Amino acid sequence: MTNTAPFYITTPIYYVNDVPHIGHAYTTIAADVLARYWRLRGREVFFLTGLDEHGQKVQQASAKAGIDPQVHCDRLAPQFQTLWQRLNISNDAFIRTTDPEHKSVVQRYLQRLYDEKLIYKDSYTGWYCTFDERFWTEKDVEAGLCPDCKRPVEQLSEHNYFFKMGQYQNQLLDHIKQSPSFIRPESRRNEVLGFLQTQTLGDLSISRPKSRLSWGIELPFDHEYVTYVWFDALVNYMSALEYLPREKPVGNRFWPATIHLVGKDILTTHAVYWSTMLMALNLPLPETIFAHGWWTVDGEKMSKSRGNVVDPNEMIEKFGTDAFRYFLLREVPFGQDGDFSQSAMVTRVNSDLANGLGNLLSRTLTLIERTQGGAIPTPGTSGPAEQELQQTTLQLLNETLPRHLEQLEFNRALEAVWHVVQLANQYVDKTAPWSLAKKETAADQLKTVLYTMAETLRCLSLTIYPVIPKSAQSICLQLGIPEQFINPLLKNKIEWGGLKPGIMIHKGSSLFPRIESNPGAKPVTESPVPSQPTAVTPTLTAPPTPPAPPQITIDDFMKIQLKTAKVLSAERVPKSEKLIKLQVSLGTEQRQIVAGIGKKYEPDSLVGKTIVIVANLKPAKLMGIESQGMVLAAGDADVRGLLTVLEEVDPGTKVK
Repeated sequence: MTNTAPFYITTPIYYVNDVPHIGHAYTTIAADVLARYWRLRGREVFFLTGLDEHGQKVQQASAKAGIDPQVHCDRLAPQFQTLWQRLNISNDAFIRTTDPEHKSVVQRYLQRLYDEKLIYKDSYTGWYCTFDERFWTEKDVEAGLCPDCKRPVEQLSEHNYFFKMGQYQNQLLDHIKQSPSFIRPESRRNEVLGFLQTQTLGDLSISRPKSRLSWGIELPFDHEYVTYVWFDALVNYMSALEYLPREKPVGNRFWPATIHLVGKDILTTHAVYWSTMLMALNLPLPETIFAHGWWTVDGEKMSKSRGNVVDPNEMIEKFGTDAFRYFLLREVPFGQDGDFSQSAMVTRVNSDLANGLGNLLSRTLTLIERTQGGAIPTPGTSGPAEQELQQTTLQLLNETLPRHLEQLEFNRALEAVWHVVQLANQYVDKTAPWSLAKKETAADQLKTVLYTMAETLRCLSLTIYPVIPKSAQSICLQLGIPEQFINPLLKNKIEWGGLKPGIMIHKGSSLFPRIESNPGAKPVTESPVPSQPTAVTPTLTAPPTPPAPPQITIDDFMKIQLKTAKVLSAERVPKSEKLIKLQVSLGTEQRQIVAGIGKKYEPDSLVGKTIVIVANLKPAKLMGIESQGMVLAAGDADVRGLLTVLEEVDPGTKVK
């Protein structure tokens, strides 16, 4: 049964003076996918993102630039707002903590806690990190460095106001234990539990004296202080519901938040600071706080000093919005750390998007255009092949996709979608509609095949819309259907046959053009190895018969796993005229194999072929590139031909 309760999803509010990078994009795209999905399922959605504009770092940056902090924030805010537009983010609201309405809510909450004796003033001496805007105890600091950012700390002694956070430790522990979905994934939940079970939770300093920091929200009960930036920032999740929706207020309808999406570095502030603040205010806690992992770049930590920060704007320019969105959510399980490389992205775009989905759309529309005058044909009776594809597609839409997306298993959802894409392309290969078009007696069968292809694409557009919305809309437009994704199209069970025969297609440009891995580069060949001169002695007698190869037992042979694999993409290895890097599908998994077949085959001629590989060979590196198997080929000194199979079989089938 579809959940009809309102769905409230948030991203963290990002520091205004940060440069938007892959981490910001990752969180926001993930939130957008969930928002789009639940709108399709008919839930009322409120999707919030925005900017944190207070604190010492903002004050210092504006002072360095010689401008007012508010002017500084106003200049920087558009870099995030423009990026979200380019990434096709469908947020319902964008909050800025300098909004007067937000400040009013923060001050109201502070006054309430103060009146209830949950905020008190005391002196404090500790090690302060300006970058993190946070105090640390003596045991936290090592060699005078902040334990988080590794920057130098300074010892400060001052009077501040404290929130009685420590008195909520047991209540928070009980809540986490009783609510398994409160902190996700499980590994992050265990981290917070471990912290609360082994350490005493102290009280939280929630103010900064104006003499040191003036850029912040003034305490309503003491005008000489401003509030700690985290108290200010976290309240945005509540304050936004009071003044940003068109229909005001909506707090009672949307709170508690369904999901707070955060990076793992700010899990503690959300799971502990925010949760205890809500307990003190007698407000319900969010249903789920989900902390995802970090991205490295080509195996290295991303940092400005290394110069390897991934700019989402640059990725959009190079690969397109949908390709970038797809890669981030397909490449790694959500919640785990991931590694970004442009070469991996090129592979994904070419194998999954261009050769997979894009190829399916192109061949479908081309065949309908050439054989049916551009009109969706009326199908005849479905056979076993059509029924298998229909059932798998509907199972994806009605069961598999909801199960994975509702558990935030984005990569598994996309694996399931591309399994259907692969099945659809295999169906086209098996039925060979181009051959049916040449037979007058096969006219009805041809119409059935073409309708099945087109209807599968219509269904696939529904599955991909949350992740790659522009591509989903393009598929529908090219199929001739004015699909309105603002409607709750997934609210009810999807049935086969939604595509109406007779409508005219509108074939457009390629959905995902293939990307050259190194466009514009000159081909590099191997450096010639000088041959050593050898003396040639005439042979007067027949050469000796070579010894027979050592025999193996059947048990030895059975250790070798031979499987069929379909080539998804192929490209030459730089500086080698012999090696080709292949991305192959074994049905349930995808692998990279480096094969010495470059003198016999051009890479493009290999795409789509079903070959035979040794599947359980230990991975090895060839010219620094990992090969996860071996391609079987015939030949002695030179390759003369690849081992293939006569009949069409599924990738991953065992070869006996």
